[in-house]
Amino acid sequence: MSTIDPTTAPKIIQDWLGNARKLVDKELATLLKLPALPEDDPVYRLADAMRYAVLGGGKRLRPALVLAACEACGGTPEDALPAAAAIEMLHAYTLVHDDLPAMDDDDERRGRATVHIKYDEATAILVGDALLTFAFQTLASGKRGAAEAVLLLASRAGHEDLLAGQMLDLGWQSAEHTPDLADLQRLHAAKTGALFSAACELGAIAAGANAETRSKMAQYGLEVGVAFQHADDLDDGDFADHAKSAAAERIELARSAEKALDLLGDSGALLKSFAQWIGSA
Repeated sequence: MSTIDPTTAPKIIQDWLGNARKLVDKELATLLKLPALPEDDPVYRLADAMRYAVLGGGKRLRPALVLAACEACGGTPEDALPAAAAIEMLHAYTLVHDDLPAMDDDDERRGRATVHIKYDEATAILVGDALLTFAFQTLASGKRGAAEAVLLLASRAGHEDLLAGQMLDLGWQSAEHTPDLADLQRLHAAKTGALFSAACELGAIAAGANAETRSKMAQYGLEVGVAFQHADDLDDGDFADHAKSAAAERIELARSAEKALDLLGDSGALLKSFAQWIGSA
């Protein structure tokens, strides 16, 4: 059984993720509507492939964190829905492109054919491009702090964070480099932590939080994201030589993430519970 399977989480986490998924999936299904075109029309095929990429499963952790962070900072789920949908579309784009033959060359994801196998490679490239573009269009529609939100996500998802992490991964694979724990921390901070951090800060922006609160939410997201990736490595049997030290690091990161929420008082309880679960997974 997966150590980070939501079905193994405390009930408060299961309920939160379940409710968030319903909200986010409804929003995504509405945004990614099929055009009024014949099914054999190429543009219909692109829209269909976008829906296939986004609506085919996943934990919805990143958008759930957007919603939870917004509520913890005094906002509502409705305030944060554009950001939640945007970050999930952006996450889906990264997976579609990662699965391509030029990257990880995967034929299956979440028990289904990957987009380039289900459709074709050219369509998969366009699906990723379309989801990335639509993510920012959706984010820009937010009612509060839209410009700040767009700037933040562009930074976290760009060449200094998320894409830098993917390039590190590809470079190490081609050079047959065996990463040490410090390398793993750098990789996980870029590939996973960057979007977790963005998710939490986007929620704070949607709630109209001040600069100090935004900073603490970003810290929380980064630390819990890296801790999550260490737990995911354990599940997948990756980097087994570092399993013991990574487990210890995961616990410390989760504790630090909890502490970052102290300024929120009782409103940070759910996010603290999430960090505790990740740290103990």
